[in-house]
Amino acid sequence: MEKKEKKTLLVAFSTQKGGIGKSALTVLMASYFHYVKGYSVGVIDCDYPQYSIYKMRERDKEIVNKIPYYKEKSFSQYKELGKRNYPVDKAPAPQAIDAAKKMIDEYIGDIPDIIFIDLPGTLNSEGIVRTLASLDYIFSLISADRMVLQSTLEFAGTINDRIISTGKSRLRGLYLLWNMVDAREKSDLYKIYEEGIGELGLSVMKNFLPDTKRYRHEMTESVAPIFRCTLFPVDKRLVKGSRLDLLADEIEELIHIKQ
Repeated sequence: MEKKEKKTLLVAFSTQKGGIGKSALTVLMASYFHYVKGYSVGVIDCDYPQYSIYKMRERDKEIVNKIPYYKEKSFSQYKELGKRNYPVDKAPAPQAIDAAKKMIDEYIGDIPDIIFIDLPGTLNSEGIVRTLASLDYIFSLISADRMVLQSTLEFAGTINDRIISTGKSRLRGLYLLWNMVDAREKSDLYKIYEEGIGELGLSVMKNFLPDTKRYRHEMTESVAPIFRCTLFPVDKRLVKGSRLDLLADEIEELIHIKQ
């Protein structure tokens, strides 16, 4: 995927377990990289049938058009950044790469630096395996729940065996990310888990995401500090304690995209 001598990185937060927050994290990172870090971003929502990110963008647009405060905020952000909101498209998972190519061709201005792809949690379709093999980086969320951890390790192990070890894929990195962490528990239990994960040849990110209800908060018609939104970044007042900034910095380093 090259155009104008610049390459768009394809990145996914992907797991085999639903409800662990991959769609929420996709939105948070896409918005942080686009609106705060200054990169050009796109999102392809492949999580059929709910397409939660695509539907969130529609809700976000309706609220901005309806509430004068958010309409003014959107105008001020455009003046400050000099660029539009990142595009959000939807496609079945096996067609994700074609959708990404289309987004790159139609992107306003230069081509995007990153396209985040939100995939369903399954490897049952050969088309999804091909899609995963066409990505640059995969970040897979894990938690200290044994069922979640086992499911994600099986998922990561399958990707390692079927995609990375073949040497025929585009995939450059697979990283595990602790999610919903109670900071009081981030001690010996996690060290034991990480030792076992390391023995499987898998890498765990240094930063983790805390267990906090703020990750569930979307923009509403009530004017309040914004956390999860496709049109605005997380409010600076809510970044503290969320570790989003630290996670974004680590991801930026891992995917070698610093401007």
